[in-house]
Amino acid sequence: MIALGDVAIIGGGCYGSFYATQLAKAHAKGAVSWRRLLIIDRAVDCAIVATLPTIPRAELVVAEWGAFLDDWLEDATRQDDDQIVPSPLMPHLLAQWLTRRAAEAWPRHTVEMVKAEAEVGTPFDWLHPVDGVRYVSFADWLCPTHCIEPATCPVIAAPRTWEMGDAVTAWTEARRAERPTAGPALFTCRHMVHGVGMYRARLAFEGFAALAEQMAETPTGADLVVGSVSACHGAVGVLRVNGER
Repeated sequence: MIALGDVAIIGGGCYGSFYATQLAKAHAKGAVSWRRLLIIDRAVDCAIVATLPTIPRAELVVAEWGAFLDDWLEDATRQDDDQIVPSPLMPHLLAQWLTRRAAEAWPRHTVEMVKAEAEVGTPFDWLHPVDGVRYVSFADWLCPTHCIEPATCPVIAAPRTWEMGDAVTAWTEARRAERPTAGPALFTCRHMVHGVGMYRARLAFEGFAALAEQMAETPTGADLVVGSVSACHGAVGVLRVNGER
């Protein structure tokens, strides 16, 4: 049995409801357990409410996602077995969380997300014109819903020879030639059980520590590359701490 700590599912709508019910099925089969299953949604009447009583140790947390993470992601209380289940349609939440933490840590500096200008080089590679996040994918086809990204790609029926984390790491190395750059802080969603992927909550603190280490070396400023990725897809952002205001 897989033993998890607190598990935070981002969203109580169609995706979050699917993940919660899949985890409940896995729990019923003795495949997984958890301390608490938290479903975070700003709507008190979101889709998960109807089935919530059937899921062991589950509760709905009515909150904006960013506000929840600000409260929940505390270094002193989060354990190594605490997990986050992301939604494929959510914003770049951990990059936003890191931006807020960096603004608190370096109040005299300008702290902001800047455009991830350079291409990563994947088949799908698109810079969002508003938020500056680069959305990337190794798939130039329509993937199956809830694909767990197995070793053999179900669409091309051939080995999956790519790994988005490697691509983002190489992209980060290239950025170091331009400006002091930490990371990448990778929030890599991996299949855990019954079609549900997740990543360790404490990765957030590791990402911040990487930026703090770089800022100690270059106190006038530094970047942190932040990637919310899976094996095949990802969102890549650049957090910049720049000079004293």
